[in-house]
Amino acid sequence: MDALTLLTTRRSSKKLTAPAPNAGQLEIMLQAATQVPDHGNMRPFRFTVIESEAGMARFRGLLRQTVTALNFGEESMIKAEKVGNMAPMVIGVTFAPNQEVPKPKPEWEQMLSAACSAYALQLAAKAQGFDNIWITGLWTNSPLLREAFGCGEKDRIIGLILVGTPGEETCGAKNTDLTQFVSRW
Repeated sequence: MDALTLLTTRRSSKKLTAPAPNAGQLEIMLQAATQVPDHGNMRPFRFTVIESEAGMARFRGLLRQTVTALNFGEESMIKAEKVGNMAPMVIGVTFAPNQEVPKPKPEWEQMLSAACSAYALQLAAKAQGFDNIWITGLWTNSPLLREAFGCGEKDRIIGLILVGTPGEETCGAKNTDLTQFVSRW
């Protein structure tokens, strides 16, 4: 798939099955995620790869425990079950601001770099034939997931990238009407 087709046709997919990327494919994805724009070479991102059966079981348990601990209710428990079983691989992307360099950059710039790393992960997965979806919401604020991912006080989970083999055909380009997003001078 050429780069322009990849960029203009990538879509989120909730129908993900095994297999997940193998070790070599995952390595390519993580390498792509670390090559994003990063003013000052701050590297303000961390990745938690959940791929083994034991890891996925732990992940599902943490989602359920989050719902229970925070009293989110039955509807959220159903969502937790769905998210926990949606894909054979989950990659947690954490924003970890770096202030330990001589000239630190503003945290908002560093967070943008971390977000780019999540998107690069998605594109690298898609380029290798895998579909994915970026999940946020109540899971990214879970104190239990934060602890499991080794988050420091200022760290934030910015997304869970669920990755797997396409379970169904995803639609192509959205043919976005650009007039509402673009101004020209």
